[in-house]
Amino acid sequence: MAILEVKNLKKSFGDKVILNDINFSVDAGECLGVVGKSGCGKSTLAKIIARFIPADSGEIFLDGENITVEKNLKSVYKNMQMIFQLPEESFDPRKTLGWSIAEPMKNFNFKNIDEQIKNLLAEVGLTADFVEKYPHEVSGGQCQRAAIARAISILPKLLICDEATSALDVTTQAQILKLLNKLRAEKKIAMLFITHDFSILPKIADKIIHLQGGKIVDA
Repeated sequence: MAILEVKNLKKSFGDKVILNDINFSVDAGECLGVVGKSGCGKSTLAKIIARFIPADSGEIFLDGENITVEKNLKSVYKNMQMIFQLPEESFDPRKTLGWSIAEPMKNFNFKNIDEQIKNLLAEVGLTADFVEKYPHEVSGGQCQRAAIARAISILPKLLICDEATSALDVTTQAQILKLLNKLRAEKKIAMLFITHDFSILPKIADKIIHLQGGKIVDA
């Protein structure tokens, strides 16, 4: 069964059609690359799936449940997490990385959180002392690793990566792609990888959809 299934999704802003009849699915452990130039609708697609904004029509299924108009978003976000282009902007600058990684686990009543944070940091290639560091004290790549640790902390079934490597240098980008591939293989996490960069998709995507003018033009 697909972890994520999108059916006939449509979205317009005023007279401008942003997404037109979008259909796809992503299985456990599979990565779907969504690629297209700026303005093609790919970030709008991510926001709709993550329930940040509503669709005009269509349906979104997460692990078999229709979440299109789900009001209990806490249950949705237990199974779906996002990784953003600029990770430092997704962290509270006044809080340590350890505090931020712990926050979703506390929200879902996880146990032994301090020990789990150490394990998560090790899993993403960071040392235990990063618990006490602040976002501005680490590099972009290290901050993105911490963001990944936070995203996987509550064992989601789907990761949405919205330009998650586009702000990184080539070497760090390759390291993050390798990490994401490792995690989805080991944890069977479904992944939606959104990018404008066609060249990196062969390194991570099992299948690709190309958005152009709000439509899928090839798959």
